[in-house]
Amino acid sequence: MTTFSKEDVKYFADFVRIGLSEEDKENFSAKIADLIESVSDLKEVDVTGVKPMTHPVAMINVLREDEPKDILDREVMLASAEDQEDGLIKVPDIL
Repeated sequence: MTTFSKEDVKYFADFVRIGLSEEDKENFSAKIADLIESVSDLKEVDVTGVKPMTHPVAMINVLREDEPKDILDREVMLASAEDQEDGLIKVPDIL
């Protein structure tokens, strides 16, 4: 079994600035050791002939094409604006 001591847990907890009780350190020590052991088991998997991949599922664009549409009447929109100039909506300066 891989060891991950309470001192290791304390080091990382201090590094990320979180406080842990002695009980937490003991629990995390055991859980992290189990996790490391589980991940190390992957080293034993035979991947001969398996092509490397970055995305196991083909990524497709599920969005529709962006098609311009006239959904607002320009004159109605401009009429509802508080202020306009040369056919454009004028907004207050912010800088």
